[in-house]
Amino acid sequence: MDLSAFFSTSLLQNAAVLTVILAFVSYLATFLSARMLARRKDKLELVNRRLNEFYGPLYVASRAGNIAYRSLLKKQGKTQSYPILDSEMKEWMLWVTTIFMPLNDVREKIIIEKAYLVVEEQMPICLLDFVTHVVGYKAVLSKWAEDDFSERRSTIGWPPEFDVYVERSYAALKAEQTRLLHGVPGRLWRRFFPRKVK
Repeated sequence: MDLSAFFSTSLLQNAAVLTVILAFVSYLATFLSARMLARRKDKLELVNRRLNEFYGPLYVASRAGNIAYRSLLKKQGKTQSYPILDSEMKEWMLWVTTIFMPLNDVREKIIIEKAYLVVEEQMPICLLDFVTHVVGYKAVLSKWAEDDFSERRSTIGWPPEFDVYVERSYAALKAEQTRLLHGVPGRLWRRFFPRKVK
C-alpha cells in the first residue's frame, strides 16, 4: 500500500476545503464591511440634512436674534424689554418689524416645513411654543398696521427653553457628524499612535 498517494489526495482535499472556507470568510467580511459602511453613510446623510436644513439655520437665526435683542436692550440701557415705554415704542416697532420678525419668520418656516427632521420622536414642546409665540406677534403687527398700539408684545411669551434646545441639538449633531466622518479608523489610529503633547 502506497501511503504517499493517500497523503497527497488528503492534502489536496484539505487545501480545497481551506480555500473554500477562506473565500467564504473573505466574502462575509466584505459583505459586513460594505453593510456597515452603507449604514454609516446613511446616518451621515441624515445628520447632514438635519444640520443643513433644520438645526443649522435654526441655530444661526436664533444666535442672530439673541445678539440683536441684547444689542437693543444695551442701547436702551435695560435688562429686559418689558415694559415697553411710550418713548421706546417707535424704536421697538422698528426692531420688531425689521429684525426680530424676519428672523422669527425664518425659524417658523423651518420648524413647520422641515419638522420631519426633528431628532426626537415627538415634536418638542419648545418648538411648538415658539411657533405660537410668533403667531401672537403676527396679530400684534396686524394691529400696528391699523394704528392700534394697545398691544406691544405677543400675548404668548418667549419660550425660554427654545434657545437651549436649539443650541444643545446643534452641538449634539455636530459631534455626531464629526464622529461619523472620523469614525473607527481615526479613533483606532489615535489610540495606537497618540499625538505627543508638548
